[in-house]
Amino acid sequence: MKDLSVKALSWLITGLFLYGIAVAMLVQGSLGLAPWNALASGLVEITGISFGLMTNLIGLVVLLLWIPLRQRPGVGTVLNVLLVGTSAEIGLRVLPQPTDLLAQVALFSAGLLLLAAATGIYIAPGLGPGPRDGLMTGLHVRTGAPVWLCRGGVEITVLSIGWLLGGLVGVGTVAEALLIGPMVHRTLPFFRAVYAGRPAIADVAEAETRAGA
Repeated sequence: MKDLSVKALSWLITGLFLYGIAVAMLVQGSLGLAPWNALASGLVEITGISFGLMTNLIGLVVLLLWIPLRQRPGVGTVLNVLLVGTSAEIGLRVLPQPTDLLAQVALFSAGLLLLAAATGIYIAPGLGPGPRDGLMTGLHVRTGAPVWLCRGGVEITVLSIGWLLGGLVGVGTVAEALLIGPMVHRTLPFFRAVYAGRPAIADVAEAETRAGA
């Protein structure tokens, strides 16, 4: 049974809120976005809908795709759809958009760090994957294709559509694709350990050892 304690829900909501703020920082950095966010920015260009609302709508559509894949959403899945776009919209309204390259790089870098930390925070309680992650695993289970192929195929398709629609694709897109995995590899065991009340440094060291094996 999932842990629906105040602690678990607090971690989940905090992590999702910070995740949205991190996305807003990446958007305002204007160096390029990850596939799903690039798609959202492209759809914003042609619909005029706000980025935050578009992010939530995309999450809802992806969640509906779970039905034929027979995936079961958790509390974290539903709150992901509701909160990430909402907090991203708050961030976009509060954060200024820098004009010089150095400030853009600084904001983008800070956003990437916050994104990795927020991912570790909201995943730590184990209350359900985000809608996009569930889509990848659902495709893997239903088709038998490797997870990397399902993820890569979906994200390349999504990124291509976002780019064709005029979404924000650039050097930041490549940077996030290369860096977010290794960064979350460190933050996830750290925050899982903190959540469980274990020595966090030991868990990070163990994760790094496994990565090097």
